Amino acid sequence: MKHFGIAQWVDFSRGRVRSEMQDHLAGGCAQCRDILEFCHKLARACRRMMDTEVPDDVVRRARAVFPARPTAPPQRPFRIPAELIFDSFLVPSPAGLRSSWQVGWQGLYHAGDCSVDVRVEPELRSSKASLVGQISNHVLPASEMSDIRVYLKAGKLVVAETRSNRFGEFQMDYEQQARLQLCIDLDGGSYIQVALKKLGSDKPSGSARGSPAANRKNRGDDPL
Repeated sequence: MKHFGIAQWVDFSRGRVRSEMQDHLAGGCAQCRDILEFCHKLARACRRMMDTEVPDDVVRRARAVFPARPTAPPQRPFRIPAELIFDSFLVPSPAGLRSSWQVGWQGLYHAGDCSVDVRVEPELRSSKASLVGQISNHVLPASEMSDIRVYLKAGKLVVAETRSNRFGEFQMDYEQQARLQLCIDLDGGSYIQVALKKLGSDKPSGSARGSPAANRKNRGDDPL
């Protein structure tokens, strides 16, 4: 036997009668008849309440407890294009310096009105690294950039997450892996996303050609 839902019986009790529902009741369904009786009582109680004059002060107190909040339509998130302004790996070595050992990496990005300054420091002989950074508004420097969600994502997986302090600063420790993205959620559904470099922890950034041992070998005077 097919039963009808309570929403349909509410409509039935308010006069929206359907012939198949009448036939169902005529068939002797006690369950649906009980639901219909409840809907009739509820409808009568609602009609009596409509005749009751509610004092204005009661209405004001009720609205204070349950304020009406307009629901804004959900905004589709969009990514703000980021431009790399500074890359420490692209800074030339000082004149006369044949090799250097640059373990960490520092970068500066501009994305819309925001600047994102990040530095990655890998742990020695480990796949872990530490990221410190700061987000600021270079158009309105006085803007507060606190409590902003900052997280690292590998694909759809969030591997580390934090929030900025009142100065816009943030810090995270994480496990280095390929295709890691730094994401920063801003107001209005916008966000910044930049790729992080995967760094070696115990190898000099200079090539072997610039090392003293390689130079001696190239000159043919490598000691036996």
